[in-house]
Amino acid sequence: MRRTLLSLPLIPLLSTALFAADPTPGQQGSPAAESGSFPVAIKIDAAKTNGPLHPIWRFFGADEPNYATMKDGRKLIGELGELTCHAGFFRTHNLLCTGDGTPALKWGSTNAYTEDAQGNPVYDWKILDGIFDTYLQNGLRPYAQIGFMPEALSIHPEPYQHKWKPGVKYEEIETGWAYPPKDYAKWGELVYQWTKHCVEKYGRAEVEKWYWEVWNEPNGAYWKGSHDDFFKLHDYAIEGVRRALPTARVGGADTAGPGGKFTRDFLDHCLRGSNYATGKFGTPIDFISFHAKGAPKFVEGHVRMGIANQLRAIDDGFGIVASYPELKDKPIVIGESDPDGCAACQDPQLGYRNGTMYSSYTAACFARKFELADRRGVNLDGALTWAFEFENQPFFAGFRVLATNGIDLPVLNVFRMFGKMGGRRLVVESSGAVPLDALLKDGVRAAPDVSALAALGQKQLNLLAWHYHDDDVPGPDAAIELTLSALPFNGTATLNHYRIDRDHSNSFEAWKRMGSPAQPTPDQYAQLEKAGQLAELAPPENIHVENGNAVVRFLLPRQGVSLLVLKAN
Repeated sequence: MRRTLLSLPLIPLLSTALFAADPTPGQQGSPAAESGSFPVAIKIDAAKTNGPLHPIWRFFGADEPNYATMKDGRKLIGELGELTCHAGFFRTHNLLCTGDGTPALKWGSTNAYTEDAQGNPVYDWKILDGIFDTYLQNGLRPYAQIGFMPEALSIHPEPYQHKWKPGVKYEEIETGWAYPPKDYAKWGELVYQWTKHCVEKYGRAEVEKWYWEVWNEPNGAYWKGSHDDFFKLHDYAIEGVRRALPTARVGGADTAGPGGKFTRDFLDHCLRGSNYATGKFGTPIDFISFHAKGAPKFVEGHVRMGIANQLRAIDDGFGIVASYPELKDKPIVIGESDPDGCAACQDPQLGYRNGTMYSSYTAACFARKFELADRRGVNLDGALTWAFEFENQPFFAGFRVLATNGIDLPVLNVFRMFGKMGGRRLVVESSGAVPLDALLKDGVRAAPDVSALAALGQKQLNLLAWHYHDDDVPGPDAAIELTLSALPFNGTATLNHYRIDRDHSNSFEAWKRMGSPAQPTPDQYAQLEKAGQLAELAPPENIHVENGNAVVRFLLPRQGVSLLVLKAN
């Protein structure tokens, strides 16, 4: 039965009111906001598209490779494979480090390369295979980071493994693994043998789908050689990959931030320099990668995020790539794209991580990455979230993770929402959106940012809406009126409304309501597992779409995220 505007009840807190729009929906005016809320009008013309909605969110990563093969790590890898529809990638440090595979914070090892008494290479792929097998068996593929330096190859091997922990200076991680090789030919041969082994084990067609890049942030703390030393390291590694698999997808340099002059020097070397390994002109580059981080602070007793810092870094990186005409169509992967720079650190300014501020930030930031790529005219292939899980740590310990002890955090549900989207990206007009230039300049420090990312699939419209603010303080709800026009279907349609807020898709709030148990009972654990899953705000509703028009009204609390899926019956 068709619902009319006059028959609608007042909108209850956190519920959705649906009705078919009049043929002239613009004449209805904005909905009256409930007491303590403010109105936001979002308009979408389904005939106005921005091209395909490319799934840039399908990349994840972490410092510690060995967690992937442990109990909670395997569980999370499986969830990431499922939400990316078995098209995701995982990047990790320390894949070539020497050791027995025992993990530690910001550390991992595989013992892939050692030498015998005569200095001959000894290759052992057992631990590495276990890591990649875990990815591939659960729907992810390697974004293969070639590094770090095996102890037997390092020019400065002692001390080798660092003992870093939260509170210790970041520079303490810079031990023997971070140095150049004493023999570049042996380094190149190691990479060749590794790639060759992967082709033999997994097949050429599979390994051709992977990303291969050398090292991490060579313009920062992770590299103890010169810039030219890194270019040489890179050339020998890429030559090894391509010698084993000439069709491998190779790139870099996964710099700290956009990289500035270092990135330009690296790109100039790849495009026009003399290759250190082959002596020939240039080095293959199939994709460009750099990192972008936010800068949260703790001010006046609360966390204040720095979304502007991350978006400016992305824009600067896109600008560098766009300045090279020959790189115009090259895929870009933001190889680490996060609200802050250290997943394993614990500080007051990082107190956003367990709750909905992380999820709303992620929704707002990812949508703007599309806008920045459009503005710069570059090919954004992916943005990698550097967050995974830490084994054998306290529940909700404050690390930047997607799950804690097998319990999913709210931010993981944003990626579940992304995973339900597809089709062609639509133009979104929102009266509550902070303009992109203002975001780049000041972030979200005055009025909140209330907007949406939308896509149109086969007889289905998907819309992800957020209510974000940089300051983690209370604020009024947004009373959203979503006006849809030019929908390619009419008649009855089903609306599913998924929500992340204080009461939905939020294991952290559920844990606090239990009294924050250090060791939840089996029954409590089961409740937390359920609370960590993506939840619907209300049962699915049938609505009537007339002449391609429909209107949806709902309240969205501060730091909340909604996914609306409207599907023709």
